[in-house]
Amino acid sequence: MELLERYLQAVKFWLPKEQKSDIIAELSEDLRSQIEERETALGRKLSEAEVEAILKERGRPLLVANRYQPQQYLIGPVLFPIYSFVLKIVALCYLLPWVIVWVSLLSFSPVYRASHSNWAMSALAGWSSLWVVTVLAFGAVTLVFTVLEQVQAKSHFLEKWNPRKLPAVRDPNRIQRSTSIAELVGNFVMISWISYLSSRTILIGTEIRVSLSPAWTYFFWGFLLLGVFNLALAGVNLMRPYWTGLRASLRLVSDGLGCVLFCWFLKANILAEIAVHGVSPETALRIRDGANLAMARSLTMAVVFCIVMVAIDVHRIVRVAGKDRRLTPGVPVTVV
Repeated sequence: MELLERYLQAVKFWLPKEQKSDIIAELSEDLRSQIEERETALGRKLSEAEVEAILKERGRPLLVANRYQPQQYLIGPVLFPIYSFVLKIVALCYLLPWVIVWVSLLSFSPVYRASHSNWAMSALAGWSSLWVVTVLAFGAVTLVFTVLEQVQAKSHFLEKWNPRKLPAVRDPNRIQRSTSIAELVGNFVMISWISYLSSRTILIGTEIRVSLSPAWTYFFWGFLLLGVFNLALAGVNLMRPYWTGLRASLRLVSDGLGCVLFCWFLKANILAEIAVHGVSPETALRIRDGANLAMARSLTMAVVFCIVMVAIDVHRIVRVAGKDRRLTPGVPVTVV
């Protein structure tokens, strides 16, 4: 039985010190019983190769010893689903926008391209920065969840819960009345503010006069009509607080037009003149150019925001259409 003794010795090496003797005694008895049963069935002593087969069936010594070890995790099975979900949120809400902004700057910003004339080196620098950002973001999340795992192992705080505190079942197609009221107030304020800016000349007190370019006329009517439309849509949503295919599609059209109009507004150099009492015309000109440039540079972030908004609207339409199909299986549905 030399092979068996060598096997037990190898397992013993990996066992916890305070439990080695008891575990090895139990394992030895189990293996010897298995060998004796096989010998009784065969009517002879087992060969070394047959004992080897039994030990192989039991498993590698390290793995056998691990079954007797207390299970330890950096992030255990209780917290791992939450950990995975948070990593996805970080990737979607932080890393993806980072990549979109970097690609947009490289593609559409003349100033950024001028400072990164070599595309290959710029791409390499951006890729390196992305890895640093990814490691820092994922590392921070992992560190937080590692600490939570240690706290959970000691206090078992996740096991203390009350079913009565679970959130109510939510219908994703139901519109919160608070949301509709906030949209009503927001659109009313926007309409009032746009109406105040009906003139291309804006006086701020007696010291500042701002003149807008002729293109402001188009923006004025565009923003005003969109504000009135969104005000009416918010009113309907307040009275009938469920998304329908028609209203979801109208919201997509409204948001799409609003995004196009707003991005055009940022690029239009809308400020024609700024006059400030006591400020030289040259300084006022630099202020005007700086303000127009700042709006133009914010275009990239506006595009990212618009893409997210339109994606949410499209997802809403798909969700509403899918629900209507489930309510009437086998029957073609026209969403209205």
